[in-house]
Amino acid sequence: MTTSEFLMYAGIIGSILIFGVVAVLALAWSVRDGQFQNFERGARSIFDADEPIGTPTDSFPGRPL
Repeated sequence: MTTSEFLMYAGIIGSILIFGVVAVLALAWSVRDGQFQNFERGARSIFDADEPIGTPTDSFPGRPL
């Protein structure tokens, strides 16, 4: 194995390890912060009086609601 191959593999493996650690830290933060406590409230937070729940207000161009 040449030096350039070793550096390439070390970079790839290092990147995978760093990404994995960051993903685990993000998951731990979200659990600690309570992001998984109430999915229903988060799902309904995008709706308001202009777009009530269960009433489609968007359509694809050329297709009726």
